[in-house]
Amino acid sequence: MRLRRRVADGDELDYVFVMTYGRSGSTLLMGILNSIPGYLIRGENRHAVRHLYEFHRSGLVEQARVNPRNAQASTHPWFGIHGFDEDASLRGVRRLVLDTLLRPEPGTRVTGFKEIRWYDQDLAKYVDFLRQVFPGARFVVNTRNLPDVAASAFWRHKDDPLGRLEVIEERILQVADDLGDAAYRVHYDDFRDDPGALRGLFDWLGERFDEERIARTLAVPHSIKARA
Repeated sequence: MRLRRRVADGDELDYVFVMTYGRSGSTLLMGILNSIPGYLIRGENRHAVRHLYEFHRSGLVEQARVNPRNAQASTHPWFGIHGFDEDASLRGVRRLVLDTLLRPEPGTRVTGFKEIRWYDQDLAKYVDFLRQVFPGARFVVNTRNLPDVAASAFWRHKDDPLGRLEVIEERILQVADDLGDAAYRVHYDDFRDDPGALRGLFDWLGERFDEERIARTLAVPHSIKARA
């Protein structure tokens, strides 16, 4: 399966995605990112873009599987699949996500979303797809002390919550390592009470570090329990 060609449509936006798991402090991190002038990082979408990845992947898999000469015949059960346009698919996914989920506003320089559902076994391939759809995309990887996360109401009713979290975190961190400079790691327990712990993140983003602004954001309650 080919997932290497990139979209090139001249869009000047930059993209940042927050990669983490539930109850890691990611809503607070989203608030910190959105305190940067020109940033618009949206919240979770229940892995909606993953469905678009499956659409794209299915098109490529079936195109590669079916003899293109046979698929040109209107009597063939896979008639037309040979014409699946990879570049058009990537452009269409990008446009759909921008128009429906991200919705950049006037003055937006950087957009993206935070999500807590980065748990699929083929995570690396999904992230590769995101980087094709959103050229230059970067990923902020947020972690937290796992026993504290496992004890939260979100996790403690699940079977072996700590074991699940360890698997998810290991998978995320492996992808982050493979991304190299396209990923940056932060740890909630480090920055929750110390804005200075985020100085490296701002350097990586190429943004001015404003400790007072970050402290004001940290002082505001985030992820207040409410009906979704």
